[in-house]
Amino acid sequence: MVGVSTAAVPQPRSQAEAAARAGRGAAAGRLTKLSLAAGLLFAALGAALVLLASGRTWAEGNAAFAQGDLRRTVDGQDITGLPGALAIVGLAALVAVFAVRGLGRYAVAGILALCGVGTAVGSLLALDDTAALEAKAAETTGITDTAIHGVTYTPWPWAAFAGGVLIFLAGLLALGYGRAWPAMSGRYERAGGDRPRPRRGRPAPDPDRPEELWKALDRGEDPTGRES
Repeated sequence: MVGVSTAAVPQPRSQAEAAARAGRGAAAGRLTKLSLAAGLLFAALGAALVLLASGRTWAEGNAAFAQGDLRRTVDGQDITGLPGALAIVGLAALVAVFAVRGLGRYAVAGILALCGVGTAVGSLLALDDTAALEAKAAETTGITDTAIHGVTYTPWPWAAFAGGVLIFLAGLLALGYGRAWPAMSGRYERAGGDRPRPRRGRPAPDPDRPEELWKALDRGEDPTGRES
């Protein structure tokens, strides 16, 4: 008799393990969607806040000259154009995140985070910059070394700083979860571009038409198809 060895038959996964795996997959999917929504919201809101703040008054000061003091104001663009420029670059980087894959996505996400850092730092540095006020005073008085005193700053530089922080957070989310975010499709189909077009040839002759019968008789053929 030939002995039959009984090998261990692999048992199917338990329902608890399958349920746990499904739960982890669902949680990962929710986390991906949440990170994507938060990244888009932070980047868009941060850039909008920076661009809005850049056009508002950031600093005020008094220019001293012979006739008395003259109050001068400057906006964010007068002091520095760095926050607004970096906010626009950050938006472009956010769009580019979805256009690249692999290491390119990490690189673009890093650029997005750096844009946020640069925006925040540039906004803080503007709080000690009086060059724009001095230039504005010199244009008014015609004196290049016009002194500025009583300088005060509005909350708008801090609003731009907050926008930079939001852009930085969007970059961190892209670095941490961007690998699972969807990507743009690289295939663009043209309507009818790849479809084979039917060849236009002569229609097949109809043997039942009278003219075809006469043509067959002229060629010496039997139009009925019977052999003579």
